[in-house]
Amino acid sequence: MGYLIFVSLLWGFSFGLIKNQLSGLDANFVSFVRLSLAFLIFLPWLNIKNVKNKGMLLLIGAVQFGFMYIAYIFSYRYLQAYQVALFTIFTPIYVALINDVLWKKFNPLHLAVALTAVIGTGIVLWNQALERVVWMGFGLVQISNICFALGQVFYRKYRGGQTRLKSEMQVFALLYLGAVIVTGSAALVTTDWAHLVVRPSQWLTFVYLGIVASGAGFFLWNFGATKVNAGSLAVFNNLKIPLAILIALLFFGEHAHIARLVIGGTIIAAALWFNEKRAMMERSATEFE
Repeated sequence: MGYLIFVSLLWGFSFGLIKNQLSGLDANFVSFVRLSLAFLIFLPWLNIKNVKNKGMLLLIGAVQFGFMYIAYIFSYRYLQAYQVALFTIFTPIYVALINDVLWKKFNPLHLAVALTAVIGTGIVLWNQALERVVWMGFGLVQISNICFALGQVFYRKYRGGQTRLKSEMQVFALLYLGAVIVTGSAALVTTDWAHLVVRPSQWLTFVYLGIVASGAGFFLWNFGATKVNAGSLAVFNNLKIPLAILIALLFFGEHAHIARLVIGGTIIAAALWFNEKRAMMERSATEFE
């Protein structure tokens, strides 16, 4: 449990750092540098000779991390850090819906929960819809969420049928390589390399985001996930969101309509809690059949 709390704190600070330290840089460049640093951690384990369907792993990494980070980082142009954090809460719903499509089954509860979460989001953004292009940022975060969900679902299916991969280190090396290829290609087109200036403080932020939050964070999270039950993991999976919102408001000086944030956030959280509760009950019922 301690690993999950620690990683949640690491990720909680990421939102505010991106918004306040890296907002002047090209989003594709930020994504490329962050993922490149994460990839360097796993480079010693990169071994594609004996990996079956390595192209699939590269594609999954390109979607789950590459396209996900491109949309995610770009959303900061329109949103405050706490808003980005809040809107990532939809990811579990997308995972469930994509999984239903992949396995050709439909659960109306998933759709109902998603619609309820949209209502909660509308409450949070009610006074901002006409003042600025917040909904553009909201859409970008949802693209990011969908990419991350697609990667999780397809990786889970792929990994379940594989026995030749020796370790998760080898897996993540291939995933991050696919992500680096995508973000590097995008950065080549959009980044003004001739006039690019990166301050020392920004490089320190990159080190934190790439090596600590992404590189070490994903591994510590996977290790911690093996130490708790499914219910606890579901709770910790969303712990970074209230932590990120609190950190953005307290440490990075952001401002929000607290009442709307609490009401809308509670509706979203309640919808997700109900979804997880029903899922746990269904799994328990299946085990006793």
